[in-house]
Amino acid sequence: MIVDLDDRKELGRTGERIAAIGIGTWGIRDKESARKALRRAIELGLNQIDTAEMYSTEGLVGEVVREFGRDEVFVTTKLLPKHFKSEDSVIKAARESLRRLGLDKADLILIHWPNEGVSIKEQIRYLERVAEVGICRHIGVSNFDVRELEEAISSTRRFEIVVNQVKYSPIDRRVEKDLLPFCIEHGITIQAYTPLEGGNVTKSKILRDLAVKYGKTPVQIALNYLISHERVTAIPKTERVERVEEFRGALGWRLEVEDLLAIH
Repeated sequence: MIVDLDDRKELGRTGERIAAIGIGTWGIRDKESARKALRRAIELGLNQIDTAEMYSTEGLVGEVVREFGRDEVFVTTKLLPKHFKSEDSVIKAARESLRRLGLDKADLILIHWPNEGVSIKEQIRYLERVAEVGICRHIGVSNFDVRELEEAISSTRRFEIVVNQVKYSPIDRRVEKDLLPFCIEHGITIQAYTPLEGGNVTKSKILRDLAVKYGKTPVQIALNYLISHERVTAIPKTERVERVEEFRGALGWRLEVEDLLAIH
């Protein structure tokens, strides 16, 4: 396998680079703790922040982004599939996301998952309009399989699909069979959500053994495994500053190929 040594990954084929590890915000319980964690993440360069309309964290993310300056953070948000029934509905929802964020523009807006009642072609056309009117700089999708992603790519006119955000961890490697190779071939970046399986990576014997070998933690081994793959970034969620520090320790080195293969 080819090991990606870069801690900043190309966003699609744009030439723009984003942090290999960012922070997710699904399931936040203590917003003040989360605010401190997000601040520390940005200070440490883990400045790819993921939110969504359904997370109720766009306001929190926007507050922290404005504190540091718009150019210091790459902001992803996601729109619910129910809006993708018309262009007006999608644009209205996207503007509402911007309002909650308190930003002039998002870096990336995704379809949270496909709307099964509307063709992929129509959904992508509506999403492109969001970018065309200046609400976001880039567009992408989430939870799309290979067939859906292929159709999304073929449906674009002015903008490229730069990201597919999917569940991916050293424990759940289903995307490695078909989706990851497809994304690598087509220059699409994967944002891996739930990369730590809610902390269950710490129970994995191989990850614990490798943690001892490298003088790291199982969490750091898990994240390093993901970002060692081409086109993959990870967006673990945390509300704890010390966990952010731990995430940072997954950068700046790579597992040896034999150990990456052993995780398989």
